[in-house]
Amino acid sequence: MRGWRLPVLVLLSLMLSSCGFQLRGSLPLEKYPAVYLQGDKHSELLQQLGTQLERNQVKLLDSSDTTAAIFVLDSDSLQRRTLSLFPNGQVAEYELIYKVNYQLILPGQEPRPYQIELYRDYQDDPSRALAKSKELDLMLTELRSQAVARIIRQFGRL
Repeated sequence: MRGWRLPVLVLLSLMLSSCGFQLRGSLPLEKYPAVYLQGDKHSELLQQLGTQLERNQVKLLDSSDTTAAIFVLDSDSLQRRTLSLFPNGQVAEYELIYKVNYQLILPGQEPRPYQIELYRDYQDDPSRALAKSKELDLMLTELRSQAVARIIRQFGRL
């Protein structure tokens, strides 16, 4: 009865490897061995992007090079839109809109502009302002991580 487990495990691992399965977060970026990141060096989005690119074995350049891809972060912003109000008129729920405008400049090509918009609902509670402030910071970090993942996927598609 125990003898069937090993062959089944080997068969499953062969099937997964033959279909091209890869763990999330590791994308093949062989086309871009080096990238220059241009934008506000204190931007958390740019820092997260740099970290993810390095994890994918992409070298980050200190200055632009004509043979390397250039990522230009034009802007990233967070906007709030009121969704609902408490009976006393205070805001009960917001919709957070995180926008990223960037350009990819590939060697020998014109810049390609891109925009990412991510949406989240956020419930506000004025009586717990400190906790809600921390929750908003965590949500913004998550939105940045999702934007970085989309940018990395965009690099992989080009």
